[in-house]
This record gives sequence, C-alpha cells and structure tokens, in this order.
Amino acid sequence: MRFWQTLKAQQAFSLAPRGEATFSVLTILSFRDMILDRGILLSVFFLVGLGLVQVYSSSYIFATEVYGDGLFFFRKQLLFSVAFVFVVFGSSYISWKNAMRLGWALWGVAIIAVIGTFVPGLGTKVGGAYRWLNLPMGFRFEPGELLKVTYPFVLATLIADYARGNIDRNWLLKVGAAFMPLALLLAQPDFGSFVIILLLAFSLLVAFGLRWRVLVTGAALAIPTLAYMVMSTPYRRMRVEAFINPWADPAEKGFQVIQSLLSFYSGGLTGRGLGQGQGKLFFLPEAHTDFTLAVLGEEMGFIGFFILMMVYGFIVFRGFQIALHLQRYRERAMALSFSLLLSISVFINCGVALGLLPTKGLTLPLLSYGGSSLICTGLLIGWLLNLERESIVPLNFREKEIE
Repeated sequence: MRFWQTLKAQQAFSLAPRGEATFSVLTILSFRDMILDRGILLSVFFLVGLGLVQVYSSSYIFATEVYGDGLFFFRKQLLFSVAFVFVVFGSSYISWKNAMRLGWALWGVAIIAVIGTFVPGLGTKVGGAYRWLNLPMGFRFEPGELLKVTYPFVLATLIADYARGNIDRNWLLKVGAAFMPLALLLAQPDFGSFVIILLLAFSLLVAFGLRWRVLVTGAALAIPTLAYMVMSTPYRRMRVEAFINPWADPAEKGFQVIQSLLSFYSGGLTGRGLGQGQGKLFFLPEAHTDFTLAVLGEEMGFIGFFILMMVYGFIVFRGFQIALHLQRYRERAMALSFSLLLSISVFINCGVALGLLPTKGLTLPLLSYGGSSLICTGLLIGWLLNLERESIVPLNFREKEIE
C-alpha cells in the first residue's frame, strides 16, 4: 500500500502537467499523513493489553497483602496505558521537525531530572539507588528512562557526522559532551541504563561502518573497564556470582534466578493457565515488574513466550525496514536507534529471567508494571511511527518545490 502511494506520487509529479501534478501530489501526501503503520500499532497495543493482563495476574495477591487493594497496581497501569495511547499518537502526528526539537528538549529535561534525583526531598531512594523523583498524588518518575529514549537524537546526530566523514576536533568534543550525562547514571547508580546506552552507541557505530581495528581496540578497552566496575562493587559482584552458580546460595544470592527458572519449568508447553501461576505467590520477587516474563512463562507456557517474542521481533524488524527506507543519515540512524533500544531492553530482560544474564533491575518494555517505562516507550514508538511516515515519500521528492 505504501509503496504504491510513493510510486503514484512520483508518477503524478513527473508525468502530469505542473498544476495537475501539484494537486495530485498534495492529495496523496495529505492522505499519507493520516496513516500510521497498522502492523506496528496492532502489535504495540496487543502488548500493552497483554501487559494489563499480566499486571493484574502477577500483582493482585501482592497488592492485596501489602495495600489491602488487589487492583492497586492494575488501576495505575490502566491510567499509564491511557497516557501511553495519547503519547504514541501525539508524537506520531507532529511534524518531524517539531519532533526533533521535542526530542532534544526532553534530553535536556532528562539530564536536569536525573540531577534532581540527588536533591533531598525531591529524589527518593528505592532499592538502594536514587533513581526516582517524587511527584504529586503519590506518583514517582524515573528520569533515566527518559534519558534512554532521547539519547538517539544525540547519537544519531553524531553518527550522521561520522558517516559523512565529518570527524574533527569539534566532533570529538561533542562526543565527550554527549556522554558526560552517563556519569550521572553511574552516580545514582543505574548501571543497567548506562550499559544499554553504551551498547546502543556501539551498535550504531558498527551499523554505520565502524572499522574492525577500531572495534577491537574499543572492545579491548571497554571490557576490562566494565569488568572492573562490576567486580569492584559488592552488590554487582554478588549478582555475577549468583549468575555463575545460583545453587551455591539458593536462599539468598540465587533465589531470584532459581524461582524464575522454576516458573518457566512449571509452565511447560502450554502453561498452567491465566491466574494459575504459583511463582507470583511471594516466591518470585518483583513478579509484576522485572520478572513478569517468568509469570507469563508459567501461565502461558512456551507457546505464549514464543508468540510474545515473535511480536517483539516483528516490531524491531519493521523498525529496521523503516531505517532502510530513509535516505538521510540522521533519520536513518534515529530509526535504527529506536529499534535497537527496544531490542536491547527486551534481550536483557529475557536474558535475566532465563538465567542467561546476571540479575538486573530492568523492566520488560510494554509488559512490565511502571509508568515511566511505559510512557517513555510510547515516545519511542511514536517517533518511530513518525519516521515511518517520513519514509513513504522519498526525501528528494518531498523537498521538491511544489507551487
């Protein structure tokens, strides 16, 4: 459908008389501007709906025991889901020029908000880290999530200069300035977001032609540094030890991983049925957030898990397709960044739940409980859909003067 819209627009502009071509092009473009990728939209809304089911199933008993209200987390997630819909469509339909301005502005806001987490009374300590801001009506916001989804605007600009060969002293200074906010994430500490942004930057450089010599040199420097940062911090070292051998301390260090694996094992091929899982009955910590995938694996089995991965894979695949159809380096890098950011987040959460990676407090996008993650993911999806609309009509055609 979109290919034929592009082809018809090009034919109208090149073959018809100038006045008629103008009318035809404007008609086609105005119709195009109202269309969003239905495949991505349906997949995303399916995941959000499934996330509501998961939050209800995994949190009901916990919320009843702790808050005296089994729907405590579900009602909040429902409110976040409504906001998510508005964010997706709002960020999809604004002009891309304004979306760029918004992205850069939100990146600056995110940096200020991360700094605000260190201010007494404004920031709050949860799980041993100052990652949250206190908001009115009992809500909290995690600015690190906003920083992650807005970093593609920064990285794409740097990558575009790199791809064009515009590498000089000023470019290196921009790179240094762009990565300075990562020090704030380490200070919180939010090592997971720090690693995700580094992986995103590294993946973009590889995709846009990073030389193998530079790749190997960078890896040789980064791996020992990251290893030292992990092993020199007691709680990070404990997580690595639990990852290597969770059965060495099944009641403490390895408890989360073991309970997650037991949930997957209990689910088998078809699952125990919605609401019938046992892991969420105070056996599996963070059942409605970081380990919601284990609850899904127990209740929906391998088939449910496989379908979920296929839906995520489809969204990422469409994101890669959108990136390939864009002609400008910066927009292409941005679409690729949004897709990679989603895929890296899903990969890490799945790896943790399956015992393939050390435990890390990262939510599963669109499925786990949490307003910060859901709304920021809404921005990411909306901007990707915005770029998809840009990709329908080639940029060299869009930029032609239409009288």
